[in-house]
Amino acid sequence: MKKILLVKTSSLGDVVHNLPVATDIARRYPGARIDWAVEEAFAALPALHPAVTRVIPVAVRRWRKQLFKPATWHEIGDLRRLLAAEAHDLVIDTQGLLKSALITRAASGERHGYDGDSARESLASRFYDVTHAVSPTLHAVVRNRSLAAATLGYVADDAADYGIGRDLSGEAQAYCVLLHATSRADKQWPEAHWISLGKHFAAMGLKCVLPWGSEGELACAERLAAAIPDAAAAPRLDLTAVAGLLAGARFTVGVDTGLTHLSAAFGRPTVAIFCASSPELTGIYGAMAARNLGAMGVTPEVDEVMAALLALCPEYA
Repeated sequence: MKKILLVKTSSLGDVVHNLPVATDIARRYPGARIDWAVEEAFAALPALHPAVTRVIPVAVRRWRKQLFKPATWHEIGDLRRLLAAEAHDLVIDTQGLLKSALITRAASGERHGYDGDSARESLASRFYDVTHAVSPTLHAVVRNRSLAAATLGYVADDAADYGIGRDLSGEAQAYCVLLHATSRADKQWPEAHWISLGKHFAAMGLKCVLPWGSEGELACAERLAAAIPDAAAAPRLDLTAVAGLLAGARFTVGVDTGLTHLSAAFGRPTVAIFCASSPELTGIYGAMAARNLGAMGVTPEVDEVMAALLALCPEYA
């Protein structure tokens, strides 16, 4: 039985994009043990995949802010000892950053990653035992799958399968999710557009639910909810609860944020809005019931979003 450690720590969208790797490996090597090192905030996501045996939380984001605290170095030491003690046949770093390469280097097993021309940070390639050339112009999902395939000696030429939507129970409820919040202001969609869109959904008999993750995002969610009939800002939710919210929705409309990718990974009809990034490299990928709209510097209009949504959900046309 092969024992494989995947290293993909963050961000949320990147972790979603790595889920098909676990599916690919489980298909080619039934019974393989797949472990996954991931940022503690996202640990609930790999745990949703039935092929992932163990999730190993890391806290690089938190450690960077607390480098001079003894507790930080105690935690880092614990992680190094854990990784060294757990012998894996292969360690695959699909992130290609220095932080992920250092985690990979601490692990026990043959370490694989991108070569210097392929890694997002070329220095990372020096920490692997074996490197592979994977074009940086490919979509993130394709890059992840290609690296794992090159490591294990198979061809990932079938459709991407995120592996987390099979156990959904019950039918979708009479609500939709509007993912208005994102980490960058230039990725946001105008509030007036959200209100206009939400009014369309309310007229269709659907309740709009607006998740949030910070006080500023909560204020925005409350403004939008006040302007959209029968809409509501969600309560504070952890990642597991948000996943459940997305899994039970009729559909999701969201900006370029990891939760939008998670909705599509669950197989829910999803429209992704891009205003300041390129969907060619990091858009929703491989999900039949999903559409990417917009581009760098191109903001989709409400009518475009409605048309895409109705194409995915013709029962509302």
